[in-house]
Amino acid sequence: MKNLVVLTGPTAVGKTSLSINLAKAINGEIISADCMQVYKKMDIGTAKIKPEEMDGVTHYLIDIIDPKDDFHVVYFKEMVEKAIDAIYKKGKIPIICGGTGFYIQAVLYDIQFTEQDIDIAYRQELENYADVYGDEALWEQLKKVDEESSESIPSANRKRVIRALEYYKQTGEKFSIHNKRERERKSPYNFAYFVLNDDRKSLYDRINLRVDKMIESGLVDEVEALLEYGCKPGMTSMDGIGYKEIIKYINGEYSLKEAIEIIKQNSRHYAKRQLTWFRREKEVIWLDKSLYTDEDRLLNEVLSCLKKKGIIQC
Repeated sequence: MKNLVVLTGPTAVGKTSLSINLAKAINGEIISADCMQVYKKMDIGTAKIKPEEMDGVTHYLIDIIDPKDDFHVVYFKEMVEKAIDAIYKKGKIPIICGGTGFYIQAVLYDIQFTEQDIDIAYRQELENYADVYGDEALWEQLKKVDEESSESIPSANRKRVIRALEYYKQTGEKFSIHNKRERERKSPYNFAYFVLNDDRKSLYDRINLRVDKMIESGLVDEVEALLEYGCKPGMTSMDGIGYKEIIKYINGEYSLKEAIEIIKQNSRHYAKRQLTWFRREKEVIWLDKSLYTDEDRLLNEVLSCLKKKGIIQC
């Protein structure tokens, strides 16, 4: 079996710096598992890594999709598998790093996505319902038929809510049951799946500070430029935290102060949902940053685990 390292965790926990140090230590290359950093022209609101921060480590799936284009897990899985093959050909170890748990799961367990016949009329009916009554009301429909899916899919993610409702209508089976069955698949990789975490106060303080820095760095200007480019509310790219709130500020629905506080709140809620997802995953190795005095000790712990897994030599 081929070796694979996964490094994930909630937003703003510090995955990026650890992934760079890890890649340099094990002769690895990094594949981003962030569903927003794939988009071009979206640097500030996604906290996208800058070329100089990569420190010579090759990264994949960053800055490759036009923000007006749709992006979903099927595309992600195809691209990651190509990147993994390219990394293996170089004799290096692939490191998947990012916080989109569903995407990671799809690759790790080679989940197969069968395309059901699309019921255009039903999809439009759901879209219309959400336009009239709001995403929360649409999400409540999902909660009635599949509460477990509603717990893992945020109401703001209209596309995933619609997908889960479509699946239920087309098959009569809950989307959560489908996902559970897929999670039981065995991985084709010899993998180590690390989840980096920190104590809640430190994590939330870091999230709040990151949002403040995004505003200072020009997030409002970035969103205005995207709207001028042709991006619109409802596009997958514009559903990202930070972008949808600033659009509402630009449209006069919020003051800037309100938008900033809502971004912080939504980011904290997102971090909480990420951790809930990772706790449900199997075979994960939890890394608590608060237990390590510096990043070198944290890196050494990761390397020790990789040795035990046979991913790197002693």
